[in-house]
Amino acid sequence: MARTTGSDGEKTRSAIDAAAKRLIAKIGYEAMTMRLLADEVGVQSAAFYRYYPNKQELLFSLMRDHMDRLLDAWEYESRKVHTPFERLSAFIRFHIRYHVERRDDVHIGNMELRSLVPENRAFIIELRARYENGLREILDDGLDAREFIIEDIALTTRAIIAMTTGVNVWFRADDRLTVAEIAEKYVQMGLRLVGAKNIATTKTGGQNVSVGPKIRTF
Repeated sequence: MARTTGSDGEKTRSAIDAAAKRLIAKIGYEAMTMRLLADEVGVQSAAFYRYYPNKQELLFSLMRDHMDRLLDAWEYESRKVHTPFERLSAFIRFHIRYHVERRDDVHIGNMELRSLVPENRAFIIELRARYENGLREILDDGLDAREFIIEDIALTTRAIIAMTTGVNVWFRADDRLTVAEIAEKYVQMGLRLVGAKNIATTKTGGQNVSVGPKIRTF
């Protein structure tokens, strides 16, 4: 058995969390055992239960922490922008960058939602809805300000989330485009999707955006 990861409880818990993410992302939640996890961290199997009563609570904690960090990070980022045009551009950039940098978290969040017990699953779904509703509010405000033309707010919200999250599937560090370059191209696509005009100057904000008639379909 390898030497333990220090006597400090917080360090050990962080090591357990990091190892669990690696294992779940690699082999899946069902295949990950406490023995595998203990070997990965370098602790006795019994040490695991000082931090989590069972494997289900570990998974729930990982997914909840990811969503809490995501919501907090976007709340901070969103304070820097104001108009719907600027906010949508910032959301797309943020979503792509944040998720590419945390691929294991995203993979676990998408693939292992099914592994949560109903109560825990409902809690995570509510947090995800809060994040998606942040985007929906941007689109609603864009309609109200006549900056966007959107026929279906709910569908457009899901389309933007799916489009930007999809970068995680195919992006590689040696890709011909950097994450920042990809994000800018997706900003352009996202603004076209919502009917924004004059999108070539996305970094300057949306003050001079021309708009068409307001259309709302629920």
